[in-house]
Amino acid sequence: MGTISARPTRSTPTTRGAGRPRDPRIEQAALAAVRELLAEGGYPAVTVAAVAARAGTTKAALYRRWPALPHLVHEAAFPGELALQMHLGADLATDLAGIVRGTRDALCAPVAAAALPALLAEVSTWPDLHAAMMQRFAGVFRDLDERLRAAVDAGEAHPDARADDLLRLVIGAVISGVLLTPDELDDAWVERLTATLARSLRP
Repeated sequence: MGTISARPTRSTPTTRGAGRPRDPRIEQAALAAVRELLAEGGYPAVTVAAVAARAGTTKAALYRRWPALPHLVHEAAFPGELALQMHLGADLATDLAGIVRGTRDALCAPVAAAALPALLAEVSTWPDLHAAMMQRFAGVFRDLDERLRAAVDAGEAHPDARADDLLRLVIGAVISGVLLTPDELDDAWVERLTATLARSLRP
């Protein structure tokens, strides 16, 4: 696994500082290079030198943009807010199935699945990485919170139901599946997990 030399301290923030505007083409080329390397050889193939060479840039240019290699991989594998393309508003079981299926599809995509185990291992070294990973689900948390409040008001869900608890259960189930039994995360698995979650939410 590649590392960045002269590694900053673990408290180094990931927010990029102000200064001369950076060429966005370099960032896009680096992110694309990471995705290609992940698809071709998994996380071990992603080194700072390999990314710089494929992106047509320099290691120094990468150092100025990302505090460490895991942050670059994270941004490449999970770009922007993780959109699960949820369409909530049907019956609760249907909405739950959409959340489970969307989470599975997002984390089981080839590039994401290749990056996920190593990124999880890096969390203890870079605590800010965990916050960034969870931030990808921020919009989903908000949408699900609104949906659960409506379900509680309609008597479909227990008053103690919480969106953050529910989504963490879904994310955890998918991550454990990606790590342990990726071939078993089929539509039947989605149905079983959805049924379990629906039972747990009943008032």
